Amino acid sequence: MKKLLILAVVCALAVSVQAANTPAKRAKTAKKPAAKPVVEFVVVEAPDYASGKHDPQITAGLANFLEGEAKVTTMDAAQAKQEAELANVDYHFLPVYLLAKTPKALEKFEQPIKAGYIKETGKYLILPQVSRTGVYQDKIAQPGVLEVFVMSQCPYGAMAENLIIQAQKDGKIPADKTIKVRYIVSYDKDAQAFQSLHGSAEWEENIRQLLIAKYYPAKFWKYLEIRNQDYRSSRWDKAMKEAGINPNKIMKKFDTEGVELLKAEAAYADEYGMNASPSFLWEGKEQLDFGSVSQKPGLEFLNPANARQQGGKAAPAGSC
Repeated sequence: MKKLLILAVVCALAVSVQAANTPAKRAKTAKKPAAKPVVEFVVVEAPDYASGKHDPQITAGLANFLEGEAKVTTMDAAQAKQEAELANVDYHFLPVYLLAKTPKALEKFEQPIKAGYIKETGKYLILPQVSRTGVYQDKIAQPGVLEVFVMSQCPYGAMAENLIIQAQKDGKIPADKTIKVRYIVSYDKDAQAFQSLHGSAEWEENIRQLLIAKYYPAKFWKYLEIRNQDYRSSRWDKAMKEAGINPNKIMKKFDTEGVELLKAEAAYADEYGMNASPSFLWEGKEQLDFGSVSQKPGLEFLNPANARQQGGKAAPAGSC
């Protein structure tokens, strides 16, 4: 998933004022700060989802970076496709932020434009996905399904899993909700090799967890509960035995079926552009973060503040 780092720039305007003998004269001779230029945006929204709406903080931050003030026009994808300059933009993930070309914008974003990171259409720059929340327009809805994308050795991913485990114990997961763990990993077909942020130990653990989920589904969450106590330990076999899982059965399938399962996970994560752990996919349509997923009815237990109840100290709400 492409991300745009929104830079917060504090602009100090130096106004030169001639000295005067009286406050009245100073008031008359003081120069008024120049009005900030307008920075125009078009934001194409998903009408049926809050996560697909314009986020004023994003446009305000970008406008501030460009030393101006934001002026925003919103529309839905159907409306945008009627506009000649906007018809060919990719609207598979909404919202889409379009920035009017100005000399300042072209100067500030010169390098990402040259690199193809920011594309152009007519008088607009098409900004990459700027938020971790949004809506996949063309995906088929899967009612009641929450997919949690993690890196198995990411502390924030483990925290999300632990919140789910505690909710299971407390009976807080509604009967009409299904939760599935997915894995963030990349696969290089040419090199025939996996790549994971925390190294080979992480993608190897991903494979073990995928095999456990398939062959020991009733013991999967128990294994995670034990494993997450020290998820970087090399004694994964001990965690399996404590959870009632036969390590030999899992490892016999590691290099064959396990590798194929992880290839499928890599393709699935890439399809949705998932690269931050944890990320949440709600009902196959909405990409959410910790803050937004815990606002869904029945999923309040995913609030990171609840981690304080599991060990006395809450981990910060972040991602790998």
